[in-house]
Amino acid sequence: MPDVTTEASHHPLYVPLRAESLPVAVPAPTPAPVRASAPAPAPAPAPASAPVRASAPALRLAPERLRTAIVAGAGAVALLWGLQARPSARLDAFFATGAHLTGLLAGYGVLVLLLLMARVPAVEHGVGADRLARWHALGGRYVLGLIGAHALLALCGYAVHTHTDLVTATGDLLSYAAIAAATAGSALLVAVGVTSARAVRRRVRHETWRAVHLSGLLAAALGFVHQLAGPDVAGSLLTVWLWSMAHATVGVLLVWYRIVVPVRAAVRHELRVAEVRDEGPGVVSVLVQGRGVARLRAEPGQFFRWRFLRRGLWATALPFSLSAPVRDDTLRITVKALGDHTRRIRRLRPGTRVLASGPFGALTAHRRTRRKVLLLAGGVGITPLRALFETLPGGPGDVTLLYRASDAAGLVLREELEAIARERRAALHFLLGPSDGAFDPLAPRALRDLVPDVAAHDVYLCGPPAMARAATDSLIRAGVPAFRIHSEDFGHG
Repeated sequence: MPDVTTEASHHPLYVPLRAESLPVAVPAPTPAPVRASAPAPAPAPAPASAPVRASAPALRLAPERLRTAIVAGAGAVALLWGLQARPSARLDAFFATGAHLTGLLAGYGVLVLLLLMARVPAVEHGVGADRLARWHALGGRYVLGLIGAHALLALCGYAVHTHTDLVTATGDLLSYAAIAAATAGSALLVAVGVTSARAVRRRVRHETWRAVHLSGLLAAALGFVHQLAGPDVAGSLLTVWLWSMAHATVGVLLVWYRIVVPVRAAVRHELRVAEVRDEGPGVVSVLVQGRGVARLRAEPGQFFRWRFLRRGLWATALPFSLSAPVRDDTLRITVKALGDHTRRIRRLRPGTRVLASGPFGALTAHRRTRRKVLLLAGGVGITPLRALFETLPGGPGDVTLLYRASDAAGLVLREELEAIARERRAALHFLLGPSDGAFDPLAPRALRDLVPDVAAHDVYLCGPPAMARAATDSLIRAGVPAFRIHSEDFGHG
């Protein structure tokens, strides 16, 4: 029989909901919990049609392989520098040699940053969008550091060589068109870095941040012009060709996957809003229908970037996970009103045209390595895990879902979860209570009480950042190896 627990049963603050329609196995609480007076709604009927299970993508690039390839590329760039370096005891030559190395590495770093955000399916599905975003942010800091070092070393080298002061040397260098272009590109990259800082980004509109970020493409082009004029690249036809091909390849990937593929999908699938359904206070599900949707090969746990073509929404692509498997050419997302854009979604009308870019993300069944799986959700983070709860293969007792919410009203898609648990004979626990309460239902001991063999599970985790960090720490202390904790932070978009 399924184990459906509707409380964190170790503290009276966690008041259970009634669930008479389902078999209940609840550990004896101390003290005895008080039952809510209102009965739970009847479970939603199981879906009549079986979900369309999309075939796995042909290729997934593992994070370790991508990281190795990036490091190997940096090594190749350093080798190119080393082959052309001319050892010298002169101070100006020393500065110039350092400027050449940092400049080449900075140019390579910009290419890597663009590649990470090109939305190449094999990379997105293998590495995960949130990890790519973190690498992109970290790489941006390195690139800005290299650009600063390159500029300073080049300036010092020129000043020493011409026997001038730094101010005069700066004016002289900016008279060269290629250096002026590089300076403008560097200023744009600094603007991107400043607006991406956490403290600044909270204060700027998403559209402003995005516009500044897109200027990084112009910065890359200006940097390329500068690099072609430098001796390290322009020294031979072979290096010019290799450097040009690298930039052309990344440029083609960006245009193809960020422009051509989404436009082609919009024309091919003709996605439109079919229904907007209330799921609870401030929560709606949006059903989007189209033609040949199965060809998108969307997997449970993945997300799309949605652009709804109506006033107030069309300018922003919003990342939302699928909250159900693809069925009958229909995609479903479930959205909680957390800001202006998400509040407008509940006012969408059937027939509204939709542009959907994706699918993205690696929080899918391919990460699974163990027979037993624990799904751990917080708040609206239930959406990708609800789709996995229905579709992950497994017999009775193989799949467990823990759903953390502050109170019963915060449980999204509760009826569907109960119906899935009943049909699959899976364990389902609703852990209710304030995040700052006296008892933490996600503490290591509490996790082991709910899932005694938790260390033998794969864990899929999705929730607010603070909850996800605390849960990850508790899982590790409960014995789950870090490499078996699979999570994605969908707030990066």
